[in-house]
Amino acid sequence: MNTELPEYDVIIVGYGPVGVTTANLLGGMGVRVAVVERDASIYPRARAISTDEETIRIWQAIGLAERLKEDMLAGRPIDFVDARGRSFLSLAPAPRGNGHPPQLFIYQPAMEEVLRDGVSRYPNVEVLLGHDCELVEQDSDSVTVTARDLTDDRLRTLRGAYLIAADGGSSPIRTGLGVGFDGRTYHDRWVVIDTKVKRGWDTVDRLRFHCDPARPAVDCPTPLGHHRWEFPVLPDEDEQDLVSHDYIWRLLRRYGRTPDEVEILRAVIYSHHVRFAARWRVGRIFLAGDAAHAMPPWIGEGMSSGVRDAGNLCWKLAGVLRGELPDDVLDSYEVERKPHVREMTAQAVRFGRIITERRPGLTALRNIAFRLVMRVPAIRAYMQEARWFPDNSYRKGLLDHTGGNRAVGKQLPQPWVQTDGGDRARLDDVLAGRWTLLHTGQARPWPAWAAGGISCLQVTPAGSAPAPGTIVDDEDVLIPWMRQHHATVLALRPDVVVYAAATGDADLPRPPFVHPPQSPVAEQTPPPAATTAP
Repeated sequence: MNTELPEYDVIIVGYGPVGVTTANLLGGMGVRVAVVERDASIYPRARAISTDEETIRIWQAIGLAERLKEDMLAGRPIDFVDARGRSFLSLAPAPRGNGHPPQLFIYQPAMEEVLRDGVSRYPNVEVLLGHDCELVEQDSDSVTVTARDLTDDRLRTLRGAYLIAADGGSSPIRTGLGVGFDGRTYHDRWVVIDTKVKRGWDTVDRLRFHCDPARPAVDCPTPLGHHRWEFPVLPDEDEQDLVSHDYIWRLLRRYGRTPDEVEILRAVIYSHHVRFAARWRVGRIFLAGDAAHAMPPWIGEGMSSGVRDAGNLCWKLAGVLRGELPDDVLDSYEVERKPHVREMTAQAVRFGRIITERRPGLTALRNIAFRLVMRVPAIRAYMQEARWFPDNSYRKGLLDHTGGNRAVGKQLPQPWVQTDGGDRARLDDVLAGRWTLLHTGQARPWPAWAAGGISCLQVTPAGSAPAPGTIVDDEDVLIPWMRQHHATVLALRPDVVVYAAATGDADLPRPPFVHPPQSPVAEQTPPPAATTAP
């Protein structure tokens, strides 16, 4: 047993969207963090192309949501079209109450630059770019990482209480731990073409899935003047030829694009995967993002699922490190996240089948069937508003189902509210990443929670006068939601998920604390504006 105190609380290996989100979250919670990243700079290719309101809500918690949204495209149409370019299915996802647009297109290098600038706010986070993680060892007390500085070949040893492996789908750490990565890799490979828009065209601002049995294609807007194309590699094609400019122009001209409209920036071939790590925790090491799961890109949720991993894990780690929560709380990370990732992956696979079907007879039936069922109002609303999108709610985990209240495990919607001083703010900004009790009736002692110093706020109806100990439900969202779930008091976790709920005279279950929680959020300052060249 190594009795030397860890140099860091958490070591993060990998500094893509998941790793950098994790660094921001933990940095803002005052956790001592080291980041180890092999690449010396941001990866230039735009891999992820979209995100959603739940992800933006997590980035809101680190104070970067509004800056990030400046570089995103929201409210753009999504069409599934046949071989002649005629739409048979259109989507316009409806908001789910998170306080941000439901679908946003991104340019990943610019997004990562903003997130990395955000990390610079925290002196408690050390970032080691250009360092290759060569060895990871753990004992009962800590994790030790040996990293090689690729500029001078020197080795550095880092020791932390925990490690988060956000080192991608090929994750050397997962492999080194002997954790299985079960699932499949699709036979089809795809060429991804990133372009710079020189002159727009009539559909430049919309995502179009060209469901052509001869050759499906993805035609996707990305912000800051970029546009993405994706095509499958056909059996008789040479992959090296396919990434040449001559071949790329053959593909783009098929859809009317010319060198006057777009400039080719880069092209790469990749495969689609459906895989899940057998375990997401091994001792003091946690897998996150692509290291834990991989899904096809058809609903744009691969990166967002990894950001959700970070949002679920980080506050729990901070609570354990501060002695507020027992270590076994960390087992709830996989228990809560894995079912949702599986549901999301299943939906991605279903939509992939719609897009990539190659048999002409079946594609003809598909087109007719969708056009017919979309005439039924209920089905049209279900499909167009993306009600099929899996809710991020938990059935098991760090929850107390005593009393059987159906609000438990659900994330509370985020409306605009008025604070006791009359200021208007988003709900999460008022709760500020703390355990909180919200109630709609008379305040009760709830002694176990009061002993932990947990904030207790009464939700009052829209139009109420602001008062101490209250928030005004300006948009008339919270009170109806609580009424719908038969709850008059909610115990909220730092991620605004309902830990426990009660109604009427029923008492709340006891909190899970070992010691009363401390204030979890460090003072934040906005990062400088990002500028990323194509």
